[in-house]
Amino acid sequence: MTKVTFHKTKSGEYKGFTCNGHAGFDDYGRDIVCASISVLVINTINSLDEIVHEKIAVTTDEESGLIECRFDEPLKETSRVLVDSLILGLSQIEKQYGKRYCKLEFEEV
Repeated sequence: MTKVTFHKTKSGEYKGFTCNGHAGFDDYGRDIVCASISVLVINTINSLDEIVHEKIAVTTDEESGLIECRFDEPLKETSRVLVDSLILGLSQIEKQYGKRYCKLEFEEV
């Protein structure tokens, strides 16, 4: 299962997110759920970096399926929309394939 945890302050400000694990929907190279999650997460990180130029810190470990993205400063409005869009896409995957493969969580920091 891939678990994606979004870290937010009490006031609702995004501080980052952690994507961890492999979906396990199918064998490596054929897992459409894992691939879909990866595309959404990586595209969001690339957009935050290359389009909006946010100051972010990214840690990855391909073997364990870890992608961690921390926001060093409050996000611009455009960046918040990108993260909201990521949440929308992931929630649709969770809804269609079930929490057995993709689970979203929100953690107050």
